[in-house]
Amino acid sequence: MTMPSQGIKPAIAPPTLWICEHCDTVYRRRKLARGEVARCQRCDAILARHHSLTVRGMLALTITAMIAFVQANIWPIVTLGLNGQMISTTLWGCLVMMWREQAQVVAVIAALTLFFFPIIKMGALFWVLAYARNGRRAPGFRWVMVMLYRVGPWTMSEVFVLGALVAIVKAHMYFEVQPNPGIFAYGVLMLIITAFSSIDIRRLWDLTEERMA
Repeated sequence: MTMPSQGIKPAIAPPTLWICEHCDTVYRRRKLARGEVARCQRCDAILARHHSLTVRGMLALTITAMIAFVQANIWPIVTLGLNGQMISTTLWGCLVMMWREQAQVVAVIAALTLFFFPIIKMGALFWVLAYARNGRRAPGFRWVMVMLYRVGPWTMSEVFVLGALVAIVKAHMYFEVQPNPGIFAYGVLMLIITAFSSIDIRRLWDLTEERMA
């Protein structure tokens, strides 16, 4: 890593520079090797990662996530059996049940983190990537990129999958439990989200250019 240049804070980083978003230290940009991660020498924040996935690959991954998300929300998650009675429910069935049981705060938080925030994030990613595959910036690109940065930490589908698996194991003590396709669709979605977490979408700033009307 080259030595940082102190006191330089341009409003927009030129293509030849990296700017640490945490301490504003500026570095000369260089090509990263496979698996390499560039870190700030001052605060150890991640500046950039090497990515072999192209924009078209990211778009395909986003479309796959959207398909898995739709399936996870229309298919039942689990079937519970007690005294010969079997009950299946979807995610929204669980949310409605929590609302009726006076757990409105939990129901609202779960709806936001498991449905609304993920669908907003996937829709925004699809929007910018659909234009980025041709080297263009989508209308509202700056606003959408900021929104993706803000919404990112609030998509918690992977937390839901882990919690659901723990609940299924514990429920076996009292009920007959049958995992349904919905939980497996959420498992696929969790894997895709995990893969996306290692992709720095900020590089779309460098891979696209703003075209004047």
